Amino acid sequence: MRVWPGRPYPLGATWDGVGVNFALFSENAAKAELCLFDHPDAAQPSQVIPLKERTDQVFHTYLPDVLPGQLYGYRVYGPYAPSEGHRFNHHKVLFDPYAKAVGRESRWDHAMFGYEIGHADGDLSFDVRDSAPFAPLAAVNDPAFTWGDDRSPRIPWHETLIYELHVKGFTKKMPGVPDRLRGTYAGVGCETAVRHLKELNVTAVELLPVHYRLDDHYLVEKGLTNYWGYNTLGFFAPDPRLSADPKNPAAAVWEFKTMVRTLHAAGIEVILDVVYNHTAEGNQNGPTLSFRGIDNASYYHLSPEDRRYYMDFTGCGNTPSLRHPRVLQLIMDSLRYWVLEMRVDGFRFDLATALARELFEVDKLSTFFDVIHQDPVLSQVKLIAEPWDVGPGGYMVGNFPVGWTEWNGEYRDAIRKFWAGRDVPADKLAARLTGSGDLYEQTGRRPYASINFITCHDGFTLHDLVSYDQKHNEANKEDNRDGSNDNHSWNCGAEGPTDDPAVNTLRARQKRNMFATLMLSQGVPMVLGGDELGHTQKGNNNTYCHDDDLTWLDWKLTPDQNAFLGFVRRATALWRDQPVLQRRTFFEGRPIRGSGVADVSWFTPAGAELANDDWEKPAKCLGCRLAGDLIDETDSRGEPIVGDTLLFLLNAQADPVDFTLPDTNPGQRWELVFDTADDARPPMSFPGKYRYLLRDWSVAVFRTRRDGAPEPAAPPPRAKAAARAGARPRTRPPHAP
Repeated sequence: MRVWPGRPYPLGATWDGVGVNFALFSENAAKAELCLFDHPDAAQPSQVIPLKERTDQVFHTYLPDVLPGQLYGYRVYGPYAPSEGHRFNHHKVLFDPYAKAVGRESRWDHAMFGYEIGHADGDLSFDVRDSAPFAPLAAVNDPAFTWGDDRSPRIPWHETLIYELHVKGFTKKMPGVPDRLRGTYAGVGCETAVRHLKELNVTAVELLPVHYRLDDHYLVEKGLTNYWGYNTLGFFAPDPRLSADPKNPAAAVWEFKTMVRTLHAAGIEVILDVVYNHTAEGNQNGPTLSFRGIDNASYYHLSPEDRRYYMDFTGCGNTPSLRHPRVLQLIMDSLRYWVLEMRVDGFRFDLATALARELFEVDKLSTFFDVIHQDPVLSQVKLIAEPWDVGPGGYMVGNFPVGWTEWNGEYRDAIRKFWAGRDVPADKLAARLTGSGDLYEQTGRRPYASINFITCHDGFTLHDLVSYDQKHNEANKEDNRDGSNDNHSWNCGAEGPTDDPAVNTLRARQKRNMFATLMLSQGVPMVLGGDELGHTQKGNNNTYCHDDDLTWLDWKLTPDQNAFLGFVRRATALWRDQPVLQRRTFFEGRPIRGSGVADVSWFTPAGAELANDDWEKPAKCLGCRLAGDLIDETDSRGEPIVGDTLLFLLNAQADPVDFTLPDTNPGQRWELVFDTADDARPPMSFPGKYRYLLRDWSVAVFRTRRDGAPEPAAPPPRAKAAARAGARPRTRPPHAP
């Protein structure tokens, strides 16, 4: 085989149509070898090519006789001195950090570790077994793909509705998707899947991690898997297990691009959940798979007291060192690759606070954020932070820079507590419903900085949130110790499944209440995939290790589930159609343009606006009017944005309330959009000052209509006693008075 010097850039294996350039960074290595494998079952490389050329700490070569699909790995030589931060072991075949495709997945064996497992010296010992038969291998990728007229939908943030999904779980059991495509990238791009997303008015899918990941050794030993995928090894390669042809190295890349192209054509953006805060190699007792064997001291954030150990801000064993320019380059190159080559539209950064840690303190103006902001590609895509990690000072909700949005944990907790009957001060609830200006406005950000969610992959599903007081994670085989104990849930009177019709009626209403609240809140709504179907995980709030029916969505719906799906579609349509729910700016909370009417107003059940001393009291029942004719914003052509004025009433208590509707403008009345206590109730209208019977545990939504509009069905006689005698649980949350 011909061997040419090649170039130090770009890093990784690059096919140029003639041959392949290989480039590998290592600051502290003495030498490196490129190992070429003929097929995935090969126990040893067919050729070993010493990398004699080294430029700017990059080993490189060019092989004019190598084609796309070639499997390869590296052996890297250097000192094995853990106390100094070095863990080179040339007996281990290493995965290319810049690999664009996976040629062979890893198989767990003691040879995958750089030290002798069971040795008295632990990780200070040195293992001489060859990992070549078991190591993950990269594959040379051909980037050619016919994108046609594909382009990003570029949905504005304030018009974005995010649907969080797992590629496999979303379509694994979806009827209408061909069997061989279920649970794959291609499955997500199938007509049936896309139609479901469009019927939900989704504008962006947020995919749980699709970067190549490993199943943790301890999970494999338990017969479990790292299903969620938060255990990355390859930051450029899509996971082949989510491909319809996992043995073909090129299939995952091609399928992923096809999925993106299809979703874009439907007007749906693709956001990736990315995990740059740790790698699959774990702590000092973890395997030597890639970064650790290539240059441990450069890639990882090591303890300044003893470089044998790792700084761990994630609870996963290690943290990449963004202080090193090559590590920062790796992450930035990965992000740009997924935008420019794979054409994704944004990223959600797992435990993003860890990326801001240059030393120990969290610095919101760290190098990582500075580099993102000046990058002409990445500064233009959607950036979402999970604004916390497990290190000191790691809870950073509201503290990320301009240009970033955040998963708003404060929103999640406040809404959960409110609907569970717990005390939430009125001022805090109002702030969460109107974009959390107390968190974001002072830093120059807008309401859409708040990614509003009530449920996500991590925790209870919406159905379980109203069905369980306690987590039930026994299936994870950790004696129910894992997962959060602080869920702010309420089981509505029975733990888990029940035949009690009153409890089930209340649970269905509570799901409607919370979903309606999400759609009525300012900010960017995020829906957990499967919530619209009533998906249950049987009380397990940490299903990261289950690749089975517990996490695969069940599309065989009961009548009740179908009814809730219909409600979800109506609620998202209301959000889509009402400009006042998609504001770009925060409410002023005062009369606008001399109208005498505030753009947002809050009401007690008596129909009076909240007084100063009401704001610090717990909110149990209140109303909010959003003035659609006082939005004070313009569209993309400079035309004023005007919509309906909305009124929504929230009653988070076990007793009905006579709620006096606020007055309307002359010639207008209130039209009922929906009432979660009676999902089948037809539209009807009411005059201002009407005393509306707001049922226990319910949301009622109204919009203004002019007197000349066709009259909906007249309101029935107000039979309070009959309404109160209707089927409803006589239960209260255990913490309620």
